[in-house]
Amino acid sequence: MERINPGGTGPVHVPLGHIVANEKWRGSQLAQGMQGKVKLIFEEDLASADFYLSSRSCILYITEADLVAGHGYRKRLVRVRNSGHLQGIIIVEKTQTSEQYFPAVQKFTVLDLGMVLLPVANQLEASCLIIQLVQEQTREPSRNPFLRKKRCVLSELSLVQTVQQIPGVGKVKAPLLLQKFPTIQQLSNASVQELEEVVGHSVAQQIHTFFTQSRQQPRS
Repeated sequence: MERINPGGTGPVHVPLGHIVANEKWRGSQLAQGMQGKVKLIFEEDLASADFYLSSRSCILYITEADLVAGHGYRKRLVRVRNSGHLQGIIIVEKTQTSEQYFPAVQKFTVLDLGMVLLPVANQLEASCLIIQLVQEQTREPSRNPFLRKKRCVLSELSLVQTVQQIPGVGKVKAPLLLQKFPTIQQLSNASVQELEEVVGHSVAQQIHTFFTQSRQQPRS
């Protein structure tokens, strides 16, 4: 296949309706779940992404083992985010074992990097999700506004789920906050007084403290 910048984050040619998958996933439950539903092309040296849905859209898959092992996965996410030409969708295994580590990866992915994060229970569920994303791309080419809207919905859902994890916020207050502060940048820069108008003094203090501590913590 025609590749640019092999081993890095350069463009990868992906035929419509296909997925270019990292060779390491050959024979996995994830790959087997997609067999017969989409056409998989395995490639070596896909250093950052695990699956390419198109030349501009890729998936980075973070396993339960990746989360338990520490923050090593973060470098891959940053490389894709900084590539400038790739839209990275992050799929994370959220299990009983990895659940305690999930808030940290959620915060880093959505709050710090501004990327889309989608939790799954296992590789079989992930395969169904990836198939759905490919089928939508096949029906709606990348120039179609509908597909851009769909990606926007994924991003918004990921954002809402993450804001819900901020101490004191939860499912009710998160949408209210995002109505007034539609981006993480605006929310993180809001003063206690501005936040108070939406969630009251106590929760406003918790949110302000959360973002202040986040800025002070060194990033891996």
